[in-house]
Amino acid sequence: MQLIERLSKYHPKVIDLSLSRIERILDLLGNPENRLPPVIHIAGTNGKGSTLAFIRAIAEAAGLNVHTYTSPHLVKFNERIRINGNIIEDETLMGLVEEVEIINGSAPITFFELTTAVALLAFHRTPADLVLLETGLGGRLDATNVIKRPAVTILSPISYDHIGFLGNNLADIATEKAGIMKTGTVCITSKQEPIVLDTIRRVSDDINVPLKVENEDWWISILGDKLLVNTYEGKLKLPFPKLLGRHQLHNAGLATVALAALGDKRVTENALRQGMKTVDWPGRMQRLTVGPFSEMLPEGWELWLDGGHNPAAGEAIAGTIEAQGVKPVYLIIGMLKTKNPTQFLEPLVPYISEVRTIRVLGEEASMNAHELCNIAVSLGLNAYASENILEAISQIVNAQQISGKILICGSLYLAGAVLRENS
Repeated sequence: MQLIERLSKYHPKVIDLSLSRIERILDLLGNPENRLPPVIHIAGTNGKGSTLAFIRAIAEAAGLNVHTYTSPHLVKFNERIRINGNIIEDETLMGLVEEVEIINGSAPITFFELTTAVALLAFHRTPADLVLLETGLGGRLDATNVIKRPAVTILSPISYDHIGFLGNNLADIATEKAGIMKTGTVCITSKQEPIVLDTIRRVSDDINVPLKVENEDWWISILGDKLLVNTYEGKLKLPFPKLLGRHQLHNAGLATVALAALGDKRVTENALRQGMKTVDWPGRMQRLTVGPFSEMLPEGWELWLDGGHNPAAGEAIAGTIEAQGVKPVYLIIGMLKTKNPTQFLEPLVPYISEVRTIRVLGEEASMNAHELCNIAVSLGLNAYASENILEAISQIVNAQQISGKILICGSLYLAGAVLRENS
């Protein structure tokens, strides 16, 4: 908490996307970003974190030491920075923050820029085989976009999110995210909307980027209980990944092809299989089986958690619910004012028996539970406002004759709060 309070003063009142501040501080630090192991840089709207988690699991199964930088965190800030697979220690993190603060002095810098500088400095100082960087917002002007020659870049599915900061249409948003591509560095892209793919092609052609596109240069298919990945270098037969949902099959394929492009011979087919079984990414269709929330449920009930919050996430969750089938699904949802609850909920409407809306506690930008409830009702859902998660769970269980699945969703900040309170 001390660290978060300390860093919160750097939160910008107005988001001003620029690389000038991060480049300045990195210059003062001796440019650690230029002296790193091979870097895989990933941007997109959905699936960035899951794809990164697949790459990390596979690479570690191959015996590689891997640094990762992701955002946001769910329970503790330290989750954002992993040094050789381990969450950064408090003492190490505080020392790096102090070092960067002293060197920065009173010059303007944002929360994300400072933490990115901290991560890059930490990665430079500890030997590793691979660095995985996830963008925070966009790509072209994101603080992570200071790596001049990444080994591979990845574009996960791009859709509407952060409208206003990145642009008001898909072409503008795609242009910003495609800004992580670098001349001569292969870029692996997932299946995209036509306007998005056209934009990515335009950017890649302009700067001479070798582009590998899902369903053109590589693709996935299902054969029984196996995931087939046809990379542009060969065919692989892998087990279904531990992460649930059809969208995770595409993320697994994206990770597999990116590692093929990396070309590290230590990443064998056996490592790919092992990584599919061990991959872990909390807050994404995660079943909660222990803790006070889970223990409230009578026999036969299940509690699930997903941090999805945009239209594409709504579609992905709906697909997972449809595939799982059988049990009725009851939703507990909290969302931020910056999101579009109508577009998130629309794909879910056919699968939801009841909705309980709540505030995302601790977030000033949270939507009011009653306002969110009215939106759910307008979509034809059986919806009620609740005070908090405990009340919502209790009300659902007491009102239903048939046991089912309770899914808490709508915000990564809500997912983090649930994991904290349920620990």
